[in-house]
Amino acid sequence: MNAPAALFESVRLGDLTLPNRMVMAPMSRARADADGTPSALMADYYAQRATAGLIVAEGTHPVAAGAIGPGAPGLFTDAHQDGWSRIADGVHAAGGRVFLQLMHAGRLAHPDFLPGGARPVAPSAVAADTLVHTSAGRVPAVTPDALTDTALRELIGGFVHSACRAVAAGLDGVEIHAANGYLLHQFLAENANLRTDRWGGDTEGRIRLTVDIARAVAGTVGPHRVGVRISPSNPFGDLAESDPYTTYTELIRALAPLRLAYLHHGETGTELDAAVRELWPAALVVTPLPADRDKPEAAAHSLDRGADLVSFGRDFLANPDLVTRCRIGAPLNEARPTGFYGGGATGYTDYPALAPAPFNPCTQC
Repeated sequence: MNAPAALFESVRLGDLTLPNRMVMAPMSRARADADGTPSALMADYYAQRATAGLIVAEGTHPVAAGAIGPGAPGLFTDAHQDGWSRIADGVHAAGGRVFLQLMHAGRLAHPDFLPGGARPVAPSAVAADTLVHTSAGRVPAVTPDALTDTALRELIGGFVHSACRAVAAGLDGVEIHAANGYLLHQFLAENANLRTDRWGGDTEGRIRLTVDIARAVAGTVGPHRVGVRISPSNPFGDLAESDPYTTYTELIRALAPLRLAYLHHGETGTELDAAVRELWPAALVVTPLPADRDKPEAAAHSLDRGADLVSFGRDFLANPDLVTRCRIGAPLNEARPTGFYGGGATGYTDYPALAPAPFNPCTQC
């Protein structure tokens, strides 16, 4: 394994100077307490991985109606904030930097995990043709309730409130999740967003919620503390986008004047990738194409295509010292899928790091 030297160069992101260009991607691990409070084990997990240039902590619901399933963390109560504060303190004590991904599940939520057994909410009352998490396992998604105009304005406030709590907890910033089939992505996709009001219809309407949330959050906590995650053409959650080039170039044009810290883009292998780099004026974090994903030696492909930083998922999951291993060309631990979601330390905080190199007095001469 020969990772490109450029991966270990410093880079600016917002007001931060990152020591390398390796981002730990947000990954749901389902280890929060039953009420969504981040656990002590989560603090250990993130602190172990603090050598990443930036950690983007897992998708976290900013309001109760946004929970994705069991073990998902939230950030809208004092207890939640205290839990995230412990995580921020641990990462910072280990020399790291950490943003938090704010994610609303939308129609991929289930009444099992929503207050009072409420139905999930979405742009329109259209069920996803997919399975979702419940306490009894995965079941077909239910038909959601369409969000009212009033509820959407309240939701924007919920994102702002959660972002304020993130900053108060000591986190370095937030990533607004408009990708991977969840609520904001649902608003971008024509087959999930059938609205004809200001929140749907044409491209301007479908991008409005993401832009309004980003503007409101940046205007409150500062644009240097805000990133946005997109995944054009990703069909997860039964989404379909007929013209992703137009949708996402218009979205980026609308976000660019906000002067956010970064955009986190999932590569598509199409002309859209070059357009994203051309249009986006700040730091660009890239999730590589599936063929290159979690292959440190392939990160050069993304850097050559204009990425400023490259995100890694399972490799960071299985290698708390991934940066060191990539720098020296050491073998990587293999991820163990049985520990991906839920449980305790097994498959979570028990992946071994390399032993420290023995002291050699000759190197001090």
